[in-house]
Amino acid sequence: MRPVIPYVTAALLFGLGVYGVLRRRNAVLVLMAVELMLNAVNLILVTADTTARAVLPHSGQVFALFVIVLAAAEIGVGLAIVLQLYRLRASVAVDEVPLTEPAGPPRAADEPAVVGGDAEVGR
Repeated sequence: MRPVIPYVTAALLFGLGVYGVLRRRNAVLVLMAVELMLNAVNLILVTADTTARAVLPHSGQVFALFVIVLAAAEIGVGLAIVLQLYRLRASVAVDEVPLTEPAGPPRAADEPAVVGGDAEVGR
């Protein structure tokens, strides 16, 4: 087997995934683009395992299995975050996600500031 075809296919898949991460605004599509990049890495690992003689047999396939498990966990956590974001904001657009915490309600002038979790009480 000529390893050029899988390597070029993996490079195209990875490039398409990078493009999807950089250009998409929808969080679900960004997660799909990350999955494309992980599948490209899996293709490279399996191709390298079949073409090169490794010290450990089937090491590329074992690493590919670890990447698949990592991708499954990433999708589970990522979709949970996207669903929570949709419940709070009614949108899954990445541009609309606030990266800073909103300011809390204003304190009254006679209310003591909370430092370290406990309020200073008249000492």
